[in-house]
Amino acid sequence: MRTHTRVLVIGGGVVGCSVAYHLTRLGWSDVMLVERSDLTSGSTWHAAGGFHTLNGDTNMAALQGYTIRLYKELEAITGMSCGLHHVGGITLADTPERLDMMKAERAKHRYMGLETEILGPAEIHRLTDGLVNLEGILGALWDPLDGHLDPSGTTHAYARAARLGGAEFVLHNRVLATRPRPDGSWEVVTEKGTVFAEHVVNAAGLWAREVAAMAGVYLPLLPMAHQYLVTEDIPEIQAILKAGREFPHVMDPGGESYLRQEGRGLCIGFYEQPCEPWALEGTPWGFGHELLNEQWDKIEDSVAFAYRRFPVLERSGVKRVIHGPFTFAPDGNPLVGPVPGLRNYWAACAVMAGFSQGGGMGLALAQWMAAGEVERDPRGFDVARFGNWTNPGYTVPKVVETYRMRFSVSYPNEERPAGRPLRTSPVHDRFRDMGAVFGQQYGLEVVNYFARPGEAGHETPTFRRSNAWEATAREVRAVREGVGINELSNFGKYRVTGAGARAWLDRLLAGTIPVPGRVALNPLLAPSGRIIGDFTVSCLAETEFMLTASYGAQAWHMRWFSDHAEAGVTVENRSDARTGFQIAGPRARELLSRVCRADVAAFGFMDVRRLTVGMVDVIAQRVSYTGDLGWELFCDHMSQRALWEILGEAGRDLGLTPFGMRAMMSLRLDKWFGSWGREFSPDYTPAETGLDRFVRLAKGADFIGRAAVARARDEGPARRLVPFVVEAADADVVAWEPVWLEGRVAGFCTSGGFSHWTGKSVAMGFLPAGRIRDGLAVEIEILGDRRPARVHLAPLWDDGGRMRA
Repeated sequence: MRTHTRVLVIGGGVVGCSVAYHLTRLGWSDVMLVERSDLTSGSTWHAAGGFHTLNGDTNMAALQGYTIRLYKELEAITGMSCGLHHVGGITLADTPERLDMMKAERAKHRYMGLETEILGPAEIHRLTDGLVNLEGILGALWDPLDGHLDPSGTTHAYARAARLGGAEFVLHNRVLATRPRPDGSWEVVTEKGTVFAEHVVNAAGLWAREVAAMAGVYLPLLPMAHQYLVTEDIPEIQAILKAGREFPHVMDPGGESYLRQEGRGLCIGFYEQPCEPWALEGTPWGFGHELLNEQWDKIEDSVAFAYRRFPVLERSGVKRVIHGPFTFAPDGNPLVGPVPGLRNYWAACAVMAGFSQGGGMGLALAQWMAAGEVERDPRGFDVARFGNWTNPGYTVPKVVETYRMRFSVSYPNEERPAGRPLRTSPVHDRFRDMGAVFGQQYGLEVVNYFARPGEAGHETPTFRRSNAWEATAREVRAVREGVGINELSNFGKYRVTGAGARAWLDRLLAGTIPVPGRVALNPLLAPSGRIIGDFTVSCLAETEFMLTASYGAQAWHMRWFSDHAEAGVTVENRSDARTGFQIAGPRARELLSRVCRADVAAFGFMDVRRLTVGMVDVIAQRVSYTGDLGWELFCDHMSQRALWEILGEAGRDLGLTPFGMRAMMSLRLDKWFGSWGREFSPDYTPAETGLDRFVRLAKGADFIGRAAVARARDEGPARRLVPFVVEAADADVVAWEPVWLEGRVAGFCTSGGFSHWTGKSVAMGFLPAGRIRDGLAVEIEILGDRRPARVHLAPLWDDGGRMRA
């Protein structure tokens, strides 16, 4: 065993072997994988081995498609069999809501190159040879890529491909300790000796928590006990085989089950409601080749449902029961990427669907390590999406909820209740008593809207317009006609200070770094020129700046700041310590003038000043995401309640009305303001999205991404972001809906909704740059229905100049 390596991968399951292979494929041949036992000795060996592309996150779905297509390539590289069976998959829909979800997924797949289809009952009957009881079934989603494989053979194929690329595998060698070194490398103590590694990858699967603890970090994941059954031979399956065919996968979300062929019989697994978290206090190091005891009682109801849906099962004997643990993160997606707070320490764990996602996750992590970024937006699986507020008390109920809802309909406006409320602002109770209906962002309770007495205190999950419609419309009118107030707790806020702060920001950000007293909008770019942040930069003094951005991206941003740290510059995350309110609407100036002595009339657009409001010191800046006259008023969190009382009392006769995020997202559409994570993300560039108007190529600093942006300017983008007005029915654009032009899918939507002020259903999305013109007629597919729409380049609403006045 070598004592030095560039990358040490901990864990020999399918994910660890995939990481090792992809690193060698990208030219990093100095890779060592260490495994405490044999390869597959964890969750991998007892996996059911199914694979599918269906995933609500389009980037995850694309990476799952990559994973599935990779298997034939692995076979060609290694000469080994992965035991592939591309039989296709059918996901049943037994309710109108579930069929809506299938239609929405099918629509996404149109521009992703995934050839899925919506099936009717007759087609389901034909493809399943009549073995599915279609009572109550409205339709299904068909995916020809779905299938199953041999878990052990596939993992060993990854390993062989990695070895061919130069990787070394050391088995029966448990890691005992990981110790960071001053130069950013790691000392990894194993049973067979100590290895010095430039990078460490935690792909330890069931033991990822324990391995992370060696490095002093907590990873929010939990093993869950999962059970599936394999039947004896079934005559109907034998008949299908004799006809030269195979039985397809059938997922029955209503019955919380998945079914596939296994030899001459069937295999069926369940995501049962009385589920069981496993190894709450830690996974035993000696566990690995064992199975858990059979527990028929917890799947009794699921089996009974399965017998009704698949009557052939009731006539079949059970050959064996597989009951074993595998890991989940709180939201069910993997935990992958550079672990915040540690140098050169990477996560590749909680990949619960290892044979659907393992290849894509290995590729993503290898790209991250080798190139510094991923070719697809990684936010859905980035380990940084969970902050240091997570702990087992949060993780356990969230994972249990996710397991139970594995096959539930996933609605775009859904707010799941487990693990909440956890983090609240100082005025949370005031808002709650006013009828606030809360969502959550990065663990923080955030007001979505305010329900009046007699209205439901929760939003109904739906793909169509919800019961929040009237409340949102009320709040929009209050802002546009008078003055509204909205909390600023859910902004990420950073204080940057030091003699070198201005020069550092100039190199970090692509736009203008403002002079004292001014504010500027600024993209944060990756070296590739893609957007990784959307910041408002406020210069409070020559050596002091406030940056605001997405609250949910705190760990991502702080990791980036840390990676680019320089002497003479201090960056503090003040996201929770600094809070406040924004006030917006035509009477906002009148309200502010009542509570401070400053000359509010002289407060220009994009100005920032320190003010005293009542007794509260605030940082006030003249900007508003509502597209209206407005100010953001930031204060210390200990003063937020006092600031609320001051503004509330002064604005009472002005009709001061609190508004939530549902209204905010409607208001921003009036001016076609883009949103982080929708219009602006690592999938897009400034030239594509219009953020290039804030990029300053001529400034003296050689900022990150400058060369790529300059090339893009010279070449011109192939696609551009454009706004649409849509002739919608009872459902508006959410995101990812395909845009049809002249009978072909030409683009997709990034976001949309209803502009309550103008009374229009609207959307934003991408079209080929050469085809864009005002008034261009297109169709946008919403829940399977192609709705007429037109490009509408001018803002929907003309504020008469009051936003800038």
